[in-house]
Amino acid sequence: MFSIFLFLLGFGLAVTGGVTLIAYTNFLPAGLGWGDYLVFVLGRPECYFLPIGFLIIAVALYSYPNNS
Repeated sequence: MFSIFLFLLGFGLAVTGGVTLIAYTNFLPAGLGWGDYLVFVLGRPECYFLPIGFLIIAVALYSYPNNS
């Protein structure tokens, strides 16, 4: 049960971080370049939810009991 909770927590964080990264791409048509976008994204803490979510999902998948 704990593995399922971890998976859902990681999934929620990954979705939040991914949506945030996609939303911030709207700055590109406003005149920012890719370098400026990368510097901006690296300074925003909510953008780190995507890799943290992937890490939590990986832990949940590897800790799930295998009944084979």
